Amino acid sequence: MQKIAEIFSETQLKTLQQDIPTPLYFRLYSLLKNAILDGTIENGGQMPTEQQLAENFSVSRITAKRAMDELAAEGMVERRRGKGTHVTYEYSPQPVKAPLVEMLQEIESMARHTDVVVLECKKQMPPGAVREALDLEDKEKALHVVRVRSRDGQPFGYYSSWTNGLTKAVSKRDFQKSPRLAIFRKQGLKITHVTQTISAVAASQELAQHLETAPGAPLISLIRHSFETRNGQEHLADYLQVFYHPERFQYRMDLQMDDR
Repeated sequence: MQKIAEIFSETQLKTLQQDIPTPLYFRLYSLLKNAILDGTIENGGQMPTEQQLAENFSVSRITAKRAMDELAAEGMVERRRGKGTHVTYEYSPQPVKAPLVEMLQEIESMARHTDVVVLECKKQMPPGAVREALDLEDKEKALHVVRVRSRDGQPFGYYSSWTNGLTKAVSKRDFQKSPRLAIFRKQGLKITHVTQTISAVAASQELAQHLETAPGAPLISLIRHSFETRNGQEHLADYLQVFYHPERFQYRMDLQMDDR
């Protein structure tokens, strides 16, 4: 069982001492619930006892018991006599959702207002994981495009993509002149769903050369899966991995609550 001091900050431990109208049990319940929801207290982890809660938060055991009862009533914890109280909620990170149309418009706008050098544009056999994600046959090829984007003469992004579903041939010149999304639309490829994963990686020798940084320097990695819907089912149409120079690129999102 984690110590209460490891779960809550000193500020949180003092919040119940504030003179506000919200009932003490509800404030304690909210603190405990948030610690479960964000994974601080993991699934299967043992909760502090009512006595420990009462002592650390300077409340009565009745208040602590009511807070724990509320968590049990919601199915967040399970209470067993002689074995204590354990978390039954399974935490899993939830993706941030954003309007697709606005996101695609922003991507296309950036493409139109930056410079691009197309290093490669040809049909090739993708790596195994990409081939499987695109649902290709063993020897089936996909369009591989590699680009470097710059702004004011400074390269900020290295883009490597694999696309399946384009019906007409395309060239380096096409990607020099038009954003990929515009090329997709022109060929009838309609993106209906996009997922993105952002992480950090160290620059390889090749990436360092193209992004004008040192090998091993930190880069932002973004993997974007773009899907189209055919006959009511989603199919991955485009797999894109981008490596961004963190000093020349910022990924900003402005999200608002949906009132519906």
